Amino acid sequence: MSRPRLVCASANPDKVAEIAALLAPVADLVARPAQMGEVVEDADTLEGNARLKAAAVAAVAGAPAVADDTGLEVDALDGAPGVYSARFAGESASYADNRRLLLERMEGVPASQRTARFRTVVVVDWADGTHTVVDGVCEGHITEVERGAGGFGYDAVFAPSDTDGATFAEMDADAKNAISHRGRAFAQLAVALASHQ
Repeated sequence: MSRPRLVCASANPDKVAEIAALLAPVADLVARPAQMGEVVEDADTLEGNARLKAAAVAAVAGAPAVADDTGLEVDALDGAPGVYSARFAGESASYADNRRLLLERMEGVPASQRTARFRTVVVVDWADGTHTVVDGVCEGHITEVERGAGGFGYDAVFAPSDTDGATFAEMDADAKNAISHRGRAFAQLAVALASHQ
């Protein structure tokens, strides 16, 4: 059986590299069409946004597309930033802006109440109109200061429960992918792709 060929809906180079590494054993990932503009992500759920992106890219590319949406859910902030994680500090916020605002909002919150989780939902939009939907969750906590130079997004302020307290930004890519929300979601997708063929 041939490997599936999926168009990656993300335009974020950090995320594309991570997805390509995660899918390498089971699928060929190709870049989204260069002429595509940004897809408006105005759904109120992670799955809704992933579906919007996958459908838009599949329509332009004329091929199956894979999209994901990820949110950081912080318990002390009633689940925020959640679906608004990428634009927590504003529409054109940088990774650093988002981390800074999160740490400001968490100032004074005791360690026992800094619990959080990353959640990723992945959607594949197939040419026959069907969809494959999987998700992955990584529990952890928000650190009091940024630690580590690797990763992207909120990685420097999120320490997964499955480690000795290291943040995602202090881990190498292989170690992160083995336990991360995105790693878990794409591992499920790999199983689903094997049964889809």
